[in-house]
Amino acid sequence: MEAMFPGASQSEWNFPLRIVELEAGRANDFGNVAVTPYVVSHECGSPPFALRIQCDGKGLTYTGDTEWTQSLVPAAKDVDLLIAEAYYFDRKVRYHLDFRTLMDHMDELRPRRLIITHMSSDMLDRSGMLHCECAEDGKTLQL
Repeated sequence: MEAMFPGASQSEWNFPLRIVELEAGRANDFGNVAVTPYVVSHECGSPPFALRIQCDGKGLTYTGDTEWTQSLVPAAKDVDLLIAEAYYFDRKVRYHLDFRTLMDHMDELRPRRLIITHMSSDMLDRSGMLHCECAEDGKTLQL
């Protein structure tokens, strides 16, 4: 906690605070919510994770920043909602997904719904032609 928020461990909280270290591939139960982290490809000083979140029979996966890696398949397969970064349309950039690569793997992933996020101007300029939803500030969703 100190690594991300210096001084936080000395702060007083108005709510119960529990720090849980996530282990790749192991589901963590938080009440009726299960969170399973999957290691992805991004250099950040600690293990980068995509997160698969299950609650009340619904599943959501968030890729975070990552280039394509096979660990995204078990992380996202058949989820109700996949929130995936697509930094560029088809330009490969280390540690980031591009839209074309993501689309090339949709038969493996098979999410019921896809929302693209973390888009460069290259992607934002094409957002009306993508045939999928794009994240936007303040967007609320229901699964």
